[in-house]
Amino acid sequence: MLLAQTAFETKMLLRNGEQLLLTVVIPTVLLVLFSAVDIVAVDGPGKRVDFLAPGLLALAVMSTAFTGQAIATGFERRYGVLKRLGASPLPRWALLTAKTGCVLVTEALQVALLSAIALALGWSPQGDPFSVLALLVLGTAAFSGLGLLMAGTLRAEATLAAANLVFILLLLAGGVIVPLSKFPAAVQSVLELLPIAALSDGLRSVLQTGAGVPWADLGILGGWAVVALAAAARFFRWE
Repeated sequence: MLLAQTAFETKMLLRNGEQLLLTVVIPTVLLVLFSAVDIVAVDGPGKRVDFLAPGLLALAVMSTAFTGQAIATGFERRYGVLKRLGASPLPRWALLTAKTGCVLVTEALQVALLSAIALALGWSPQGDPFSVLALLVLGTAAFSGLGLLMAGTLRAEATLAAANLVFILLLLAGGVIVPLSKFPAAVQSVLELLPIAALSDGLRSVLQTGAGVPWADLGILGGWAVVALAAAARFFRWE
């Protein structure tokens, strides 16, 4: 049942044009555009794509685990889909696990696609792949918890508006494209605590400069993951 529900969730997401736009098209266009055109200044050694690729991998995780999942789950809750599935032989834990599996499958496709495009643009990744995997897993957990918390507490229309607004704000102020060093010092110290900033900074430190395990960024993501998942489990309403 778990595998069948995971496959169903994945097919539904991949057939949704709006979700594909959010999870695949936008990160890909941003990667190609900002790698080719000198619109914003970037930090660190190497080519522009060496700075942009890690940030857009982080954006892909956020778009799927947070924005896409929040919107889809919010409308499933509104239309009574979650209530009906909760009354089916499929346990609720299996439904949530299937949604997590759908997120992971989609993210794997996103990472593969963005990495292939970045490599074609001249990207030269460095560092330890296990550190990258740890960052992606914790980032997924943090954003998934936040997405489920939003979908399970707000109305579907409010979730749609809030999730897209947060996506845009974090895209602009989360270090994805614009380096955090471009912000005032007082603002920068706050932005560094955001999950998207920790994920993009951690990926960038490993993949761009070949740094060791980014413990500080992993700690921030781990804190967000624990708090968000606990809050989602406590306050999520199925109806």
